[in-house]
Amino acid sequence: MRKILFIVLFLTVSATLRAADIDTLKVFSVKMQREIPTVVVTPERAEGDRFPVVYLLHGYGGDELAWQRIRDLRPLAEQFRVIFVCPDGENSWYWDSPLDPTSQFETFISRELPAWVDARYPTIPAREARAIAGLSMGGHGALWTALRHKDLFGAVASVSGGVDIRPFPDSWEMKKQLGEEAGNQERWNRHTVINQVDSLKDGELAIFVDCGYQDFFYDVNMALHEKLLKQGVGHDFLTRPGAHTGEYWAASLPHQLLFFRAYFDGAASK
Repeated sequence: MRKILFIVLFLTVSATLRAADIDTLKVFSVKMQREIPTVVVTPERAEGDRFPVVYLLHGYGGDELAWQRIRDLRPLAEQFRVIFVCPDGENSWYWDSPLDPTSQFETFISRELPAWVDARYPTIPAREARAIAGLSMGGHGALWTALRHKDLFGAVASVSGGVDIRPFPDSWEMKKQLGEEAGNQERWNRHTVINQVDSLKDGELAIFVDCGYQDFFYDVNMALHEKLLKQGVGHDFLTRPGAHTGEYWAASLPHQLLFFRAYFDGAASK
């Protein structure tokens, strides 16, 4: 009997994993004049099905497969009925670098990639069905992109995000993108997420922020949370025991997807 139950469980899990497809692609960026590796995870669909899209951005040192290594995206694509798009953002911090013309990832993530995906996959091509999320550097990138392109993204999530870069001027290659902080303070001020929320109004974006108590980015995330509260901007803020680890990010992703699914369903019902 135990052997039969194991076989049934194995077949059920295998069927779930087979249901979602993973495509490993290269998407050409006109602005950067080069191809960017990208992974797309698509749930199984019937004729006529179309899905919201969640763009997932990796952290420093990661690549287009980083999220898939942290947690298998295939069952999550099926459970939440979304398409995942995971681009390689290199160590760009997802800015259009004012110094490096080959590192123009804000344009790629906000314009070129969504247009490419919408033309080739069964998406719902509207901001109300488009969300962006990321971890660490990618948490900064997700918020940076969504705050500056609210016409394209309706919801955003950040886990362990580097939401204020200024306390870390010599870390994670940021000065390769922006120049030394000491001689470029105005530029650094313009390129940090926490300053991008200054003009944000309540209801313009659905926002989810998550950071562990033991994370070295906890203080800057708490500062962002308090700033949004002071401005009267509604958002979900989650903190739990945990540090800057893959285990924390893996546990966070379903919370983000529940938040996005509620946003997508609410927008669709209006």
